Amino acid sequence: MNRRPAAVLTALLSAAVAAALAVTVPADAGTSGAGPDVTPPGVAPAMFTALQRDLRLTPAQATEHLATDQRAGRIEEVLRKTLGTRYAGTWVSSRGTAVTAGVNDDAAVAAVRALGAQPVRVRRTEAQLTAVAERLNRTKPPAAVAGWYVDVVTNSVVILARPDGVDAARTFAARTGADPTAVRVQASVENPRPYQDVIGGNAYYIGSGSRCSVGFSVTGGFVTAGHCGRPGARTSQPAGTFQGSTFPGRDYAWVRVDAGNTPRPLVNNYSGGTVAVAGSAEAAVGAAVCRSGSTTGWHCGTIQQKNASVTYAEGTVSGLTRTNACAEPGDSGGSWLAGSQAQGVTSGGSGNCTSGGVMYFQPVNPILAAYGLTLLTSGSPGPQPTATTTAPPGPGGTTWQAGTGYAAGAQVSYAGVSYRCLQAHTAMTGWEPPNVPALWQRV
Repeated sequence: MNRRPAAVLTALLSAAVAAALAVTVPADAGTSGAGPDVTPPGVAPAMFTALQRDLRLTPAQATEHLATDQRAGRIEEVLRKTLGTRYAGTWVSSRGTAVTAGVNDDAAVAAVRALGAQPVRVRRTEAQLTAVAERLNRTKPPAAVAGWYVDVVTNSVVILARPDGVDAARTFAARTGADPTAVRVQASVENPRPYQDVIGGNAYYIGSGSRCSVGFSVTGGFVTAGHCGRPGARTSQPAGTFQGSTFPGRDYAWVRVDAGNTPRPLVNNYSGGTVAVAGSAEAAVGAAVCRSGSTTGWHCGTIQQKNASVTYAEGTVSGLTRTNACAEPGDSGGSWLAGSQAQGVTSGGSGNCTSGGVMYFQPVNPILAAYGLTLLTSGSPGPQPTATTTAPPGPGGTTWQAGTGYAAGAQVSYAGVSYRCLQAHTAMTGWEPPNVPALWQRV
């Protein structure tokens, strides 16, 4: 294996890290001072309340969870760019208090520790696990298989089999040629189905009356689930036309609205208000997410796994994110948010909001990329990308130093420009302030 020094690896950081400035909870937010009516800055009160209700957290615990989620998102962005194909996953602990990252060499260990996360030795990289999942995606599964997903926490690909179909699932895995040591078969009662409905209500309607939920506003319209309508299908409330739709395989679509309808960067919180959408930075495994839908309103949970595939009656859909938040028919296509960051649109799942269940969403960034769409957002775009991966030293006025530990809120200068530390870390070569907006903000 080609192993590059950590100093060279870290120099691969680029402007993509800017997206990690996700939730606006302060990175050093603690648990002290949070009372029943205290909502962290930048977090919608309805979302904060729903997190406490659905995750059974105190206000202080919810505050800490959100701060940890933000830190995990930044760490994931930095490590993904630093380690490249050797990246092995990042996740938030079940209690929402710690960030862990998978590693398989000493250079990765150093990078993880420098960011204040806990390294755990694993056998396979994320890319290797994805390759295993892709082998499964290319083979039609038996009816006994409900789906599969990449599980970075256990460093494996998990196949969900109905209780009487475990042997059939193992045969399916063997038939794909996937590495048997990388695959686990797990008995499950999940019976995923798309969550479209044919009853009346709010949101938007397709054709003669089937109902889905709006995902996120984009320039000229909105994104939603692909199973909600085919290209050319007409919608009402708001009036528009499906311009593109993919299902199965993926589960995404977009609708161009007619003149007179104004897309806005907001999500209904079903408490008499809205949540502003600030961007689409991807949240880490274990992060808290909330969803909005026209049937059940606002509910929250955590990201369980990514790169999941489910087998609906219509066929297999891949590239989904698996969660423990609930939804019901009619919620399909609705919004998923982590803080103020768009995450995806509801695809389908099992269960309901009375007994609970497992729910899958189609990530939003692949939808935007597939159709060349621009997500409508509110607020400033944040720090802008830089053109170089290693900033040249300035003529003077530089106090930043590699090897130094910086606390959140610390201020340094680099090439005569002042920066504020967004997240505690130990500086490494390649992590100069102009190059890592996930860690430093110009002031």
